[in-house]
Amino acid sequence: MHQALRLRIILLLSFGAYVFSEDQCMKASVTTCDDCIKSGPACAWCQDLTFIKPGEQEAVRCDTEKVLQAKGCKGTKIISPTSTNKKDKDKPLSKGQGQRDPIQIKPQEITLELRPGHPFTFEFKFRRAEGYPIDLYYLMDLSYSMEDDLKNVKNLGIQLLNKLKSITGHARIGFGSFVDKTLLPFTDTNEEKLKKPCPDKEKYCQPAFGFKHVLSLTEDAQLFTNMVSAQYISGNLDTPEGSLDAIMQAVTCVDQIGWGNSTRLLVLATDAGFHMAGDGKLAGILEPNGETCQLDTKHMYSKSNVWDYPSVGQIARKLEEQNIQPIFAVTKEVKDVYSELSKLIPKSEVEELSADSSNVVNLIVNAYNKLSSNVIVTHDALPEELTIKYKSSCSGGDKVSEKEGTCNNVAIGDEVTFYITVKAESCIDVKSFNIGPLGFREKLKVNVKTRCKCECDNEHDLNDHCNKQGHVVCGTCSCQKGFLGQRCECSLGKKDEATLRAQCRKDNGTECEGRGDCECGVCKCHLTEGGNYYYGPHCQCDDEHCEKFQNKLCGGNGKCRCGECQCSEGFEGTACQCKKTNDACVTGESECHGRGKCLCNQCVCQRDYKGPKCEKCHTCQLPCQDVGKCIECLAFGTGPLEKNCSQSCTHLQQKQVEKLISSDCRVKDHEGCWIFFSMKELDGFDKYYVEILKDRECPEGPNVTAIVGGSLAGVALIGLLLLLIIKGIIYAKDLKEWKNFEKEKQRSQWAKGDNPLFQKATTTVANPAFTGDS
Repeated sequence: MHQALRLRIILLLSFGAYVFSEDQCMKASVTTCDDCIKSGPACAWCQDLTFIKPGEQEAVRCDTEKVLQAKGCKGTKIISPTSTNKKDKDKPLSKGQGQRDPIQIKPQEITLELRPGHPFTFEFKFRRAEGYPIDLYYLMDLSYSMEDDLKNVKNLGIQLLNKLKSITGHARIGFGSFVDKTLLPFTDTNEEKLKKPCPDKEKYCQPAFGFKHVLSLTEDAQLFTNMVSAQYISGNLDTPEGSLDAIMQAVTCVDQIGWGNSTRLLVLATDAGFHMAGDGKLAGILEPNGETCQLDTKHMYSKSNVWDYPSVGQIARKLEEQNIQPIFAVTKEVKDVYSELSKLIPKSEVEELSADSSNVVNLIVNAYNKLSSNVIVTHDALPEELTIKYKSSCSGGDKVSEKEGTCNNVAIGDEVTFYITVKAESCIDVKSFNIGPLGFREKLKVNVKTRCKCECDNEHDLNDHCNKQGHVVCGTCSCQKGFLGQRCECSLGKKDEATLRAQCRKDNGTECEGRGDCECGVCKCHLTEGGNYYYGPHCQCDDEHCEKFQNKLCGGNGKCRCGECQCSEGFEGTACQCKKTNDACVTGESECHGRGKCLCNQCVCQRDYKGPKCEKCHTCQLPCQDVGKCIECLAFGTGPLEKNCSQSCTHLQQKQVEKLISSDCRVKDHEGCWIFFSMKELDGFDKYYVEILKDRECPEGPNVTAIVGGSLAGVALIGLLLLLIIKGIIYAKDLKEWKNFEKEKQRSQWAKGDNPLFQKATTTVANPAFTGDS
């Protein structure tokens, strides 16, 4: 039973959330009534003073009502808070027509007090009122391709308003227009083209613009006709238009448009697709859309060239916040595009617009009928501690949804009921959220708080049950300062409560291991399931949970002591399941070759040894290098272990032989000689018998004379070769210079007897005294 409980707790923790059960109370650390009811929706608390026996934990008071009653707790003494609701505003639904502000939902505000984990269901009613007002804002694309459409819309006002008033007694219409951002590559930014973006043949053309609010919502059809008639076509460069920019302004400029407490319709008439978030980067616009109204004094969108286009998600959220239902009146060429957009926007319709918008009135009426007859009830931002589910009384509405409840084909005056289930997963303070039908401003405000505290009939006087040192709270004693214990029987004295309780915790764990009560720093142990008491300083021991063999505790051959079997003489094993004998383990004078323990007449090998008697080790290798130093000192009396050989090499038994049958190992001693030996493993670990070859193989010494003589001859030969090479290089260089001199001499042009450097005298002087005689 304990193992099953432990397994379930582990599974619950591994999933990261507590799974409530309707018929079980999974209590963990419970000491008070509040702890109990927080443990799960099925948990209840018995506040009867005499319900628990002396020494029993207060947690016994916490269980399901069924279990508590079976244990003798009277129903009047059982505390189990339930979920309740209170209708704070519950005005009746409107009937008939003619009411300016009809009531279509019921109730209008409720307060839920929820028990955590316990789902609570309440009814939400909706009735489509007759004569519920309609506000319709007509948002028109005024790019040049919509020239014919504008002509028809100029005559639309009276016809459209009359049609809407035939459906409801109160209707208003307004008008706005759009093209696109006045930046490249969306619009030609040439100064003349900005003033007149239409073809030259077009006489009436207004300058390029993003969005312009023309007429606020009004019941004056003639005013609508006059204001729209004053509008002219405009133009831009690329095919997609700034539709989403225009929708965002029409939705957020509530006061300027004049949206009222009504069914709000936004008609978008266009023959082109739309730009969306990110496209503004093509014009160097990096600032995202601010989702606020930005109309200047001329009712123009002032941030058109500063903010990027809004995303579809932003548009969908803002439409839902303002309860505005869009109707996309688009031409056949782009209907598929807007159909995909409609899938992302709840309560929206797509209708096919004729080439010249001549069918726009019937189109709007058809779309309105579809939107108003499909009722979708949903909620706004839900606190994360709450979950919600919807069902409805409509045909096919029995399907449970966590997002919304739906009813289709609801006629005017029909009343439908939605069953809304709210559940709190944990204890929370008061939190609120709204529920209501999409497209309507009316909302049900839901206030939620949780019941996580017990409401008991407590006495504030000191009670005899608490030794006059405390008063009773939900059946347990709340002790005065300086006293503690189940019945305030323990006086703290100089020690504080934390110090006394710490004495009852083993290794800073649970008090008394959860098997007793800490009274004045001493554990008073509870009874076990078998009727005996737990024992030990921290109630950590019992004699009922030892290992079993053949469904017998300790195999019937021993006694259970603190969770371990103490076997009778002649038996062994964790459950005393084996007779003591080692017949199958004996290997000579040892058991299991000294490499394991004999348990239940079987060898339990250690390290990597295997086999019935631990005789094999497939991963072990002979430690030739490790025992090499011992071999050197044992057999030859040399080496680094020479002085303490007998102490360091006790794990070896050695014998020198003339010849080895097999040479398992070969190692070098410190003199560079090879030692050959064979090894055989003895019982135990790291013990060997070694046979050593008497003769070592040592390398011969070097011939110094030959080495020196050869070296000198080599040096002399190399020197002679270097001299010859140098001499040859010098001779070749001199010979080359001589040949060059001879060539230059042959090319000379002067007489062989004259020195070309000699110049004759320019003046000759004769000596008058010279006669020429010798």
